[in-house]
Amino acid sequence: MDFIFIDDMRVDAHVGIFEREKAAPQTLEISLTFGVPDEAAQDDDIDKTIRYDAVIDRIRAELATRHFNLLETLGEYVIGLLLNEFGAPWVKISIAKMGIMKGVRRVGVQIERSR
Repeated sequence: MDFIFIDDMRVDAHVGIFEREKAAPQTLEISLTFGVPDEAAQDDDIDKTIRYDAVIDRIRAELATRHFNLLETLGEYVIGLLLNEFGAPWVKISIAKMGIMKGVRRVGVQIERSR
């Protein structure tokens, strides 16, 4: 299986349980790795792979309009997009809030799912 990765994508999202987190979006750092069909590389055909630009645009659009209490829920939502809408057979995601606590650079979750 071939994979595409997107590292350290910055996206503004409404996520969190505290009032300050509900009042304004915060920047998250998202990294994704997802499986793609082997045929894309064999045929050199963009239509046989998952377009990373479409994935990035879709994630940004979705997160701009939704609120999630938990990073875990946000991660499961993004994984659902990749598995169900884009047809990825396997997805791994890492999502981090940056500078959320004094003396801590990042706090986040990692989730891995397959069909």
